[in-house]
Amino acid sequence: MNIAELTALLHLASPALPIGAFSYSQGLEAAIDVGMITGADDAAHWIANGLANVLAPGELPFIAHQLERWRAHDTQALIDANAEFIASRESAELRRETAQMGWSLRQLCAQLEWGDAERRATLERMTPVAQPSAFAFAAWAHDASTEATLAAYAFSWVENQTAAALKAVPLGQLAGQRIVVALRPRIEDAVARALATPPDALNTFAPQLGILSARHESQYSRLFRS
Repeated sequence: MNIAELTALLHLASPALPIGAFSYSQGLEAAIDVGMITGADDAAHWIANGLANVLAPGELPFIAHQLERWRAHDTQALIDANAEFIASRESAELRRETAQMGWSLRQLCAQLEWGDAERRATLERMTPVAQPSAFAFAAWAHDASTEATLAAYAFSWVENQTAAALKAVPLGQLAGQRIVVALRPRIEDAVARALATPPDALNTFAPQLGILSARHESQYSRLFRS
């Protein structure tokens, strides 16, 4: 990995990227509300399961295949796959989440003029645009490898989930760092699994997450938007 690729992916994975990731917990807050997560061990278990059973079989391979489609600029395949991903979100708030973050990242790509005009026009045609589709575009625009892109995305997700747990469980900073350190090898496993997953084998089956997300939509008190 060269320095330009590394710094680009650090930028895309940064919690400072202005796409609103900090405002979402992706079901973690609802799990806390129903008593599934009460401390650091439960939070670590929840995040590890999300990485292994939601990201690795679904979102990560989707990004890998979208990245290949951006390289080839297969416009219709990009648009169709994006629409299928949006349809796979099990709850209204999960659909809103990926659409809001995707829109924000698309705006950033346009305003910073990442990539070429033709591909930016294709990105603009995706309405709504899923955040992983926009992330794959940004990674392509910076000539990032597929493996490194997936690692950056997975680490960003783990870091965001841990930050949500710090606020909502709540956990101490050291407990949060232990979770991140423990999951670093599992990120490598998730990336390897994603790279071996063909387009027709993507799996987004996570019924417990869908149910908790639906409950969260009407949760009485909450810190996060999902």
